Amino acid sequence: MPDQEKPNFLWSLFTMRCPRCRRGAMFTQPNPWKLNQITRMPHKCPECGQPFELEVGFWYGTGYVSYGLSFAISVASFIAWWVLIGMSTQDHRFFWWMGFNAALLIVLQPWLMRLSRVIWLYFFVSYDPDYKETKVKKFDYESESYFLPKEEEDDGAQKKPS
Repeated sequence: MPDQEKPNFLWSLFTMRCPRCRRGAMFTQPNPWKLNQITRMPHKCPECGQPFELEVGFWYGTGYVSYGLSFAISVASFIAWWVLIGMSTQDHRFFWWMGFNAALLIVLQPWLMRLSRVIWLYFFVSYDPDYKETKVKKFDYESESYFLPKEEEDDGAQKKPS
């Protein structure tokens, strides 16, 4: 039985914490609007050691999540605009909404990029209350094996030239 209380799912998601332990920060810079460091992440969770990039090209799927989030924000802003201001093409209120929505999405884009990475990782890695005693979630091969040479044991066999 874990000593600590289980962190809230939504709190962990919106504060961009590791899905496995829900405690370690997923990004090195907490401010998403510091644009030169927007996607900088540690390779592993500082709390539980869960690798964040599970395979080569893992983050390509975040485009689908980001599109869904942008669509949801657009629908919400459309409904809010319709209820509060109203829609009409006669006096260009619809076009004002389009401009407002575009500006809103541009301002929120850094946060949406990070949130889509967090949600994408949450699809593949679940919460583990005993994260200190259990192994981390991995796919068939690790991203590091793609670009870092493996340490080979010296068994006396001749190595193949690369």
